[in-house]
Amino acid sequence: MKLIRFLFLSFLLTLSTFVSTEANPYSVAHLRRQYQQAATSKEAGEKFYQLMAAYDKQDAVVLAYKAAAEAIRARDASMFNKLTYVQNASKLFDQAVKLDANNAEIRFLRLSVESNLPGFLGLSPHVEEDRQFLVSTLLKHPGSGLDEESFGLVRSFLVDRGHVSEAEAQKLTQL
Repeated sequence: MKLIRFLFLSFLLTLSTFVSTEANPYSVAHLRRQYQQAATSKEAGEKFYQLMAAYDKQDAVVLAYKAAAEAIRARDASMFNKLTYVQNASKLFDQAVKLDANNAEIRFLRLSVESNLPGFLGLSPHVEEDRQFLVSTLLKHPGSGLDEESFGLVRSFLVDRGHVSEAEAQKLTQL
């Protein structure tokens, strides 16, 4: 329920900064909106998956969104196919991080997926690494490289989902 609330609030923030991206469906602003909608709706999830399945280039951030689309597809897939989609997501996240290991948006997307996977799958090896990376990045704000919207989304996710200590939460909320 917290994830849905978080994604809904994120969606509202994104709408407030709406910029037309119809000419480029793979612009980061467009993908952020699509991802947030997909996280709350099976129909939007399928639409997002179809969009991302057609992507065949090597932009690191877009690959991370493609990985997120695979994870969302796993959520809505039959029990037989769930693991395949999660494994595909994991491979795509690995690719994206190899292309741009210092990109906070990529690390955030991977953390948001991996932190929701059951531990017994063994497909969540980067949770602590990504959490530390994001906390460190956020503490550098406004020199973090994140725009205000992204900074707020990542900070809210980390604090609201309990991915930070009380001391870290206090530091982050003061920024």
